[in-house]
Amino acid sequence: MTAPTPLPLPELWSIQDTAAFLRVPVGTLYQWRHRRTGPRAFKVGRHLRYDPADVRAWLEDQAA
Repeated sequence: MTAPTPLPLPELWSIQDTAAFLRVPVGTLYQWRHRRTGPRAFKVGRHLRYDPADVRAWLEDQAA
C-alpha cells in the first residue's frame, strides 16, 4: 500500500512579503488589520500570513 499523495498547499505570504508587494510599510499592514480595512490575514501560530489571491482581490476592490 502506498502513502497518499499530499495535496499541494497554496503559498502564503508573510507580512514582509505582503508589504513589499503592496509597497507599504509593515506598520501600515498592522494598522489596517487593527482597523479591519486591509487584506484578510491568517494567524499561523504567532505569525500573520496572507493568501496572495486575497491580497490581489482586495487591491482590485480598492481601485473600484
